[in-house]
Amino acid sequence: MDEHEWSYKQALMLTLANTAYESLLVLNGDCQIIAINNAAEELFNRPRPIGDHLLDVTNSPELLSMVESALEYQEEVFEEQVIINKRHYRVRAQVITRDGNFFIGLALQDVSELVRLNRARRDMVANISHELRTPIANIRSIIDSLFHEDEKPKRKRSISSLQAIARETDSLLWVIQEMMDLSMIESGQSILRMVEINLRSLVQNAVDRMEDQAESKEVKIIHDISKKYQVWCDWDQLQRVLVNLIHNAIKWSPRGGKITITASNGSDEITVKVVDDGPGVPDDQVERIFERFYQVDSSRSGGEGTGLGLAICRHIVEAHGGRIWTEGKSQAGHGIFLFTLAAVETSST
Repeated sequence: MDEHEWSYKQALMLTLANTAYESLLVLNGDCQIIAINNAAEELFNRPRPIGDHLLDVTNSPELLSMVESALEYQEEVFEEQVIINKRHYRVRAQVITRDGNFFIGLALQDVSELVRLNRARRDMVANISHELRTPIANIRSIIDSLFHEDEKPKRKRSISSLQAIARETDSLLWVIQEMMDLSMIESGQSILRMVEINLRSLVQNAVDRMEDQAESKEVKIIHDISKKYQVWCDWDQLQRVLVNLIHNAIKWSPRGGKITITASNGSDEITVKVVDDGPGVPDDQVERIFERFYQVDSSRSGGEGTGLGLAICRHIVEAHGGRIWTEGKSQAGHGIFLFTLAAVETSST
């Protein structure tokens, strides 16, 4: 092979290696690195570690063990999942022989997002199973108590039981509606109909819808919104946002607590703030609270929920061109969520 042909093949191999998503390394029989692509150099923060031992570069006994196993059983391909720099990687190790040359190939694929999504799916199944099982069991118990009474149920008790069944049915409908809402939003089937709407009327309607739920926990909802505030939004979609935020505030509020909804006007947007007397969001969870299926520690609240409500809020607000966020417990001291909407320009004359 002449020098020109060798340079061409070398450039070809480097191009293939450096355009791969995975981190790639090639080792010799002594576990020394003889080739490495850019992704692997960035992963281990070691530029051009040619000739260095694998363990010195990666500081990963798991990777070294995989390579040693590949050397021992050369006919097999070894695949495992390892954690490097707090991220999950699917790793493949294989011995390759070409023209009398002996190489160990090592490929690492970052699967951290897949691991997170799988964990989220498991949590979702557990949460939704719990959310469905509890009201169904309660309804069954209420019905059984009515049928097993020694005497004909009194009207007052029957009405009370039917009201309890209605509350549990509402819980079931809430779970189903959240799942349907998120599915439609993420699939692009939810169409925004942007019109000029009075913010005070929008908030009042959402408060009215949540009044029964608030009363059942003796939570008072107060709103102070200027009648002058006009926003561009889809009425139905923003009702979902406000109802979900109020529902979340009721869930985390102590019995007898208070929820306050206010708004402030900026240059071209209006910021809506929902504040409750709950414990607030831990600082380390502020960035993740709006992820679908993500759950704040449910042991501090009376209910778990599906982990979909805040994700739905984020999708809707961002579709309106706004922002939604929460302030951490150390900063706010209680539950506080804020989002923005485009303000309708008012004439100066």
